[in-house]
Amino acid sequence: MQIEGTVRHVGQTESVGSNGFQKRLLVVETADKYDNLCPIEFKKDKCALLDQVTAGQRVTVDVNIGGREYNGRYFASITGWKVAVAERMQPPTNIPVSNVPEPISPDGDILPF
Repeated sequence: MQIEGTVRHVGQTESVGSNGFQKRLLVVETADKYDNLCPIEFKKDKCALLDQVTAGQRVTVDVNIGGREYNGRYFASITGWKVAVAERMQPPTNIPVSNVPEPISPDGDILPF
């Protein structure tokens, strides 16, 4: 399943328990009829997928939806395993070449590169 939306929050990697289990939270705001905040948890080696993700970016996240029972109560979980950034910051392409200064060596000569 995929969730598409805008990143609202990227959490820090947390170590849980004595065995070093790691998890990291990503919150994505969807553009449904009513805006919805989806907390998505990344686990173990998948935490590194969020290193290049920042708030405000549009993303598509591949997730697994699961659940468990504990003492007669049921809990749902959304676990992410892939992130694709839809919008990346592009460098400006309309800079005129004439405004770029030429490199000059310490002794005042214009360098050939």
